[in-house]
Amino acid sequence: MKGRAGGERGKTMRQLVLCNDEMAGGEGFDRAEAIPLHEEAEEPRPARGMRRAGWLLVACGLALLPWLYVLATGLPATAIAAHWPVAWVGLDALEALGLIATGLLAARGDRRHALAAAATATLLVVDAWFDTTTAAPGGDFATAVAMALGAELPLAALCGRLALRALSRHA
Repeated sequence: MKGRAGGERGKTMRQLVLCNDEMAGGEGFDRAEAIPLHEEAEEPRPARGMRRAGWLLVACGLALLPWLYVLATGLPATAIAAHWPVAWVGLDALEALGLIATGLLAARGDRRHALAAAATATLLVVDAWFDTTTAAPGGDFATAVAMALGAELPLAALCGRLALRALSRHA
């Protein structure tokens, strides 16, 4: 393979090989023709600060693993929350805001809808998780499961799909 200018020999190039079985056996077609399309693009290395931030986040996530054991073995089975309605109204208000923001940004064709969609999907999954795990047995639990399966998780899937499509399209 020919090297590129500047002494960068040995790096690979992506090639399109034109070869048809019928044509390859025919007269004048002893071998396939290689046409270089473009050089293999290397992934850009993240900036030093970004790499440090990434490793810091990994370390924090790993540090939380022992804490999960402490919580699982130390928390009481039941608890009374002084601001229970505020917590749930606040979570649902954030979901509504996220759905509205995602919808408006997507309708306008704004790429930032991916960020709003990812955050909203996360909120919806958290809501479904806490609804079902904190519901009292019986009718409350059945309602929580129905809301999770009928509304929160399908909306989370839609938002997740919007976010992933937007990010993969612009990568």
